Amino acid sequence: MPAAMTMPATVHEAEAIQEDLRTRLDPTGPGPRDPALVAGVDVAYAGDRLAAAVVVLGGPTLEVVEQVTVPGRVAFDYVPGLLAFRELPSLVEALERLTVTPDLIVCDGYGVAHPRRFGLACHLGVLTGLPTVGVAKTAFVGSHEEPGRERGSWSELRLDGDVVGRVLRTQDRIKPVFVSTGHAVDLETACHNVLALTPHHRLPETTRAADRLSRDALQAALKGVGFNSR
Repeated sequence: MPAAMTMPATVHEAEAIQEDLRTRLDPTGPGPRDPALVAGVDVAYAGDRLAAAVVVLGGPTLEVVEQVTVPGRVAFDYVPGLLAFRELPSLVEALERLTVTPDLIVCDGYGVAHPRRFGLACHLGVLTGLPTVGVAKTAFVGSHEEPGRERGSWSELRLDGDVVGRVLRTQDRIKPVFVSTGHAVDLETACHNVLALTPHHRLPETTRAADRLSRDALQAALKGVGFNSR
């Protein structure tokens, strides 16, 4: 079960919480390779309303095993680098409602590729104790060279001289994604799993499924319609 989440009142408190929790992070893994159950998480927004979604896919077929949504309200203002405090209260609640335990969680965001080396994937991993990976569409921090044009090509994402992720090409001649470790997974294993989750599209199937589900759940919540997430 996920640990209780401490909610800050100020930006300073939020940053202090990140610094404290970062000491509990295991960034090296090795983590699961070819996990049987992989969860994708995402949150959709409309003003101060949100809907969090968790979708668990089974490997290697990537068929949906279970999915849960939790509608709610934004609990923390948007501040770059502190996105976790907006999304995690509802995401943690959704994870608690699962009847299965995923072997890996893939976040639409960042892990150690973060100004304080503690992005959403790190925070969620420490709270749940589960292996986590961040897969982002764009770079938030750091510098990199363009990887080769073929699927599987990658280049290092560096911040202050340290490798904080990889710029990974998941499809031939398509824009790469930015992979960073969250908790209890090493970078090599993270990228191996991301490639397994992207057989046809740029983004992992876990991310695509959670994105669709969160948007549908948000629209249902805004209309006051019951939404059967299971």
